[in-house]
Amino acid sequence: MSRFHDEVQAIRARYPEGSRSAALPALRLAQEKHGWLSRQAIEETAEALDVTPAFCYSVATFYDMLHLEPVGKHTIDVCTNLPCALCGAQRVIEAFESELGIHAGETTEDGEITLRAVECLGGCGYATVVAVDDRYHHSVRAETVPEIVGGIDGGT
Repeated sequence: MSRFHDEVQAIRARYPEGSRSAALPALRLAQEKHGWLSRQAIEETAEALDVTPAFCYSVATFYDMLHLEPVGKHTIDVCTNLPCALCGAQRVIEAFESELGIHAGETTEDGEITLRAVECLGGCGYATVVAVDDRYHHSVRAETVPEIVGGIDGGT
C-alpha cells in the first residue's frame, strides 16, 4: 500500500462513520499532496476510503476550499454571498483584479496567485470577507486590497 493510503486509513480511524465521514479530510490530504484534485487524485482518495469516485467528487464540488483545477501557489477567495455583496464584495473583487492584472477565476502568469469569487466564507458579521490561503481578512474594502496583496510573500 502507498503512504497516502496509510495516511487516509489513519484519518478514517478517527471518524465513527469511517469512510464517508473521513471524505473531507482525506480530500484535503490529497489536495495537499497534488496541489489540486485531479480526476486521478479523486479516484485515489475514493479507493483508499472504499467509496465511489462519484461520492468523493460530490464532496469536492460542494466545498470552495477544494480545488478541481490547478491553482496558484496562493489563493485569494472573496466571499460574494449576500452580506458581503451588500458591503461591496464586487468592488473588492475589481480591486484585486486591477492589483493582480487578472480576473476572478484566473491565475497570475507567474503561477503565484489565483483569485476566486466564492459563495461563502462564513464571516457574515464581518463582511466583506477575504481568505488568503487559510488566513481570513474581515471588513475588507477596495482600498485595503493593495495592502493585502503586498502581504502575500512580499507581494507580486
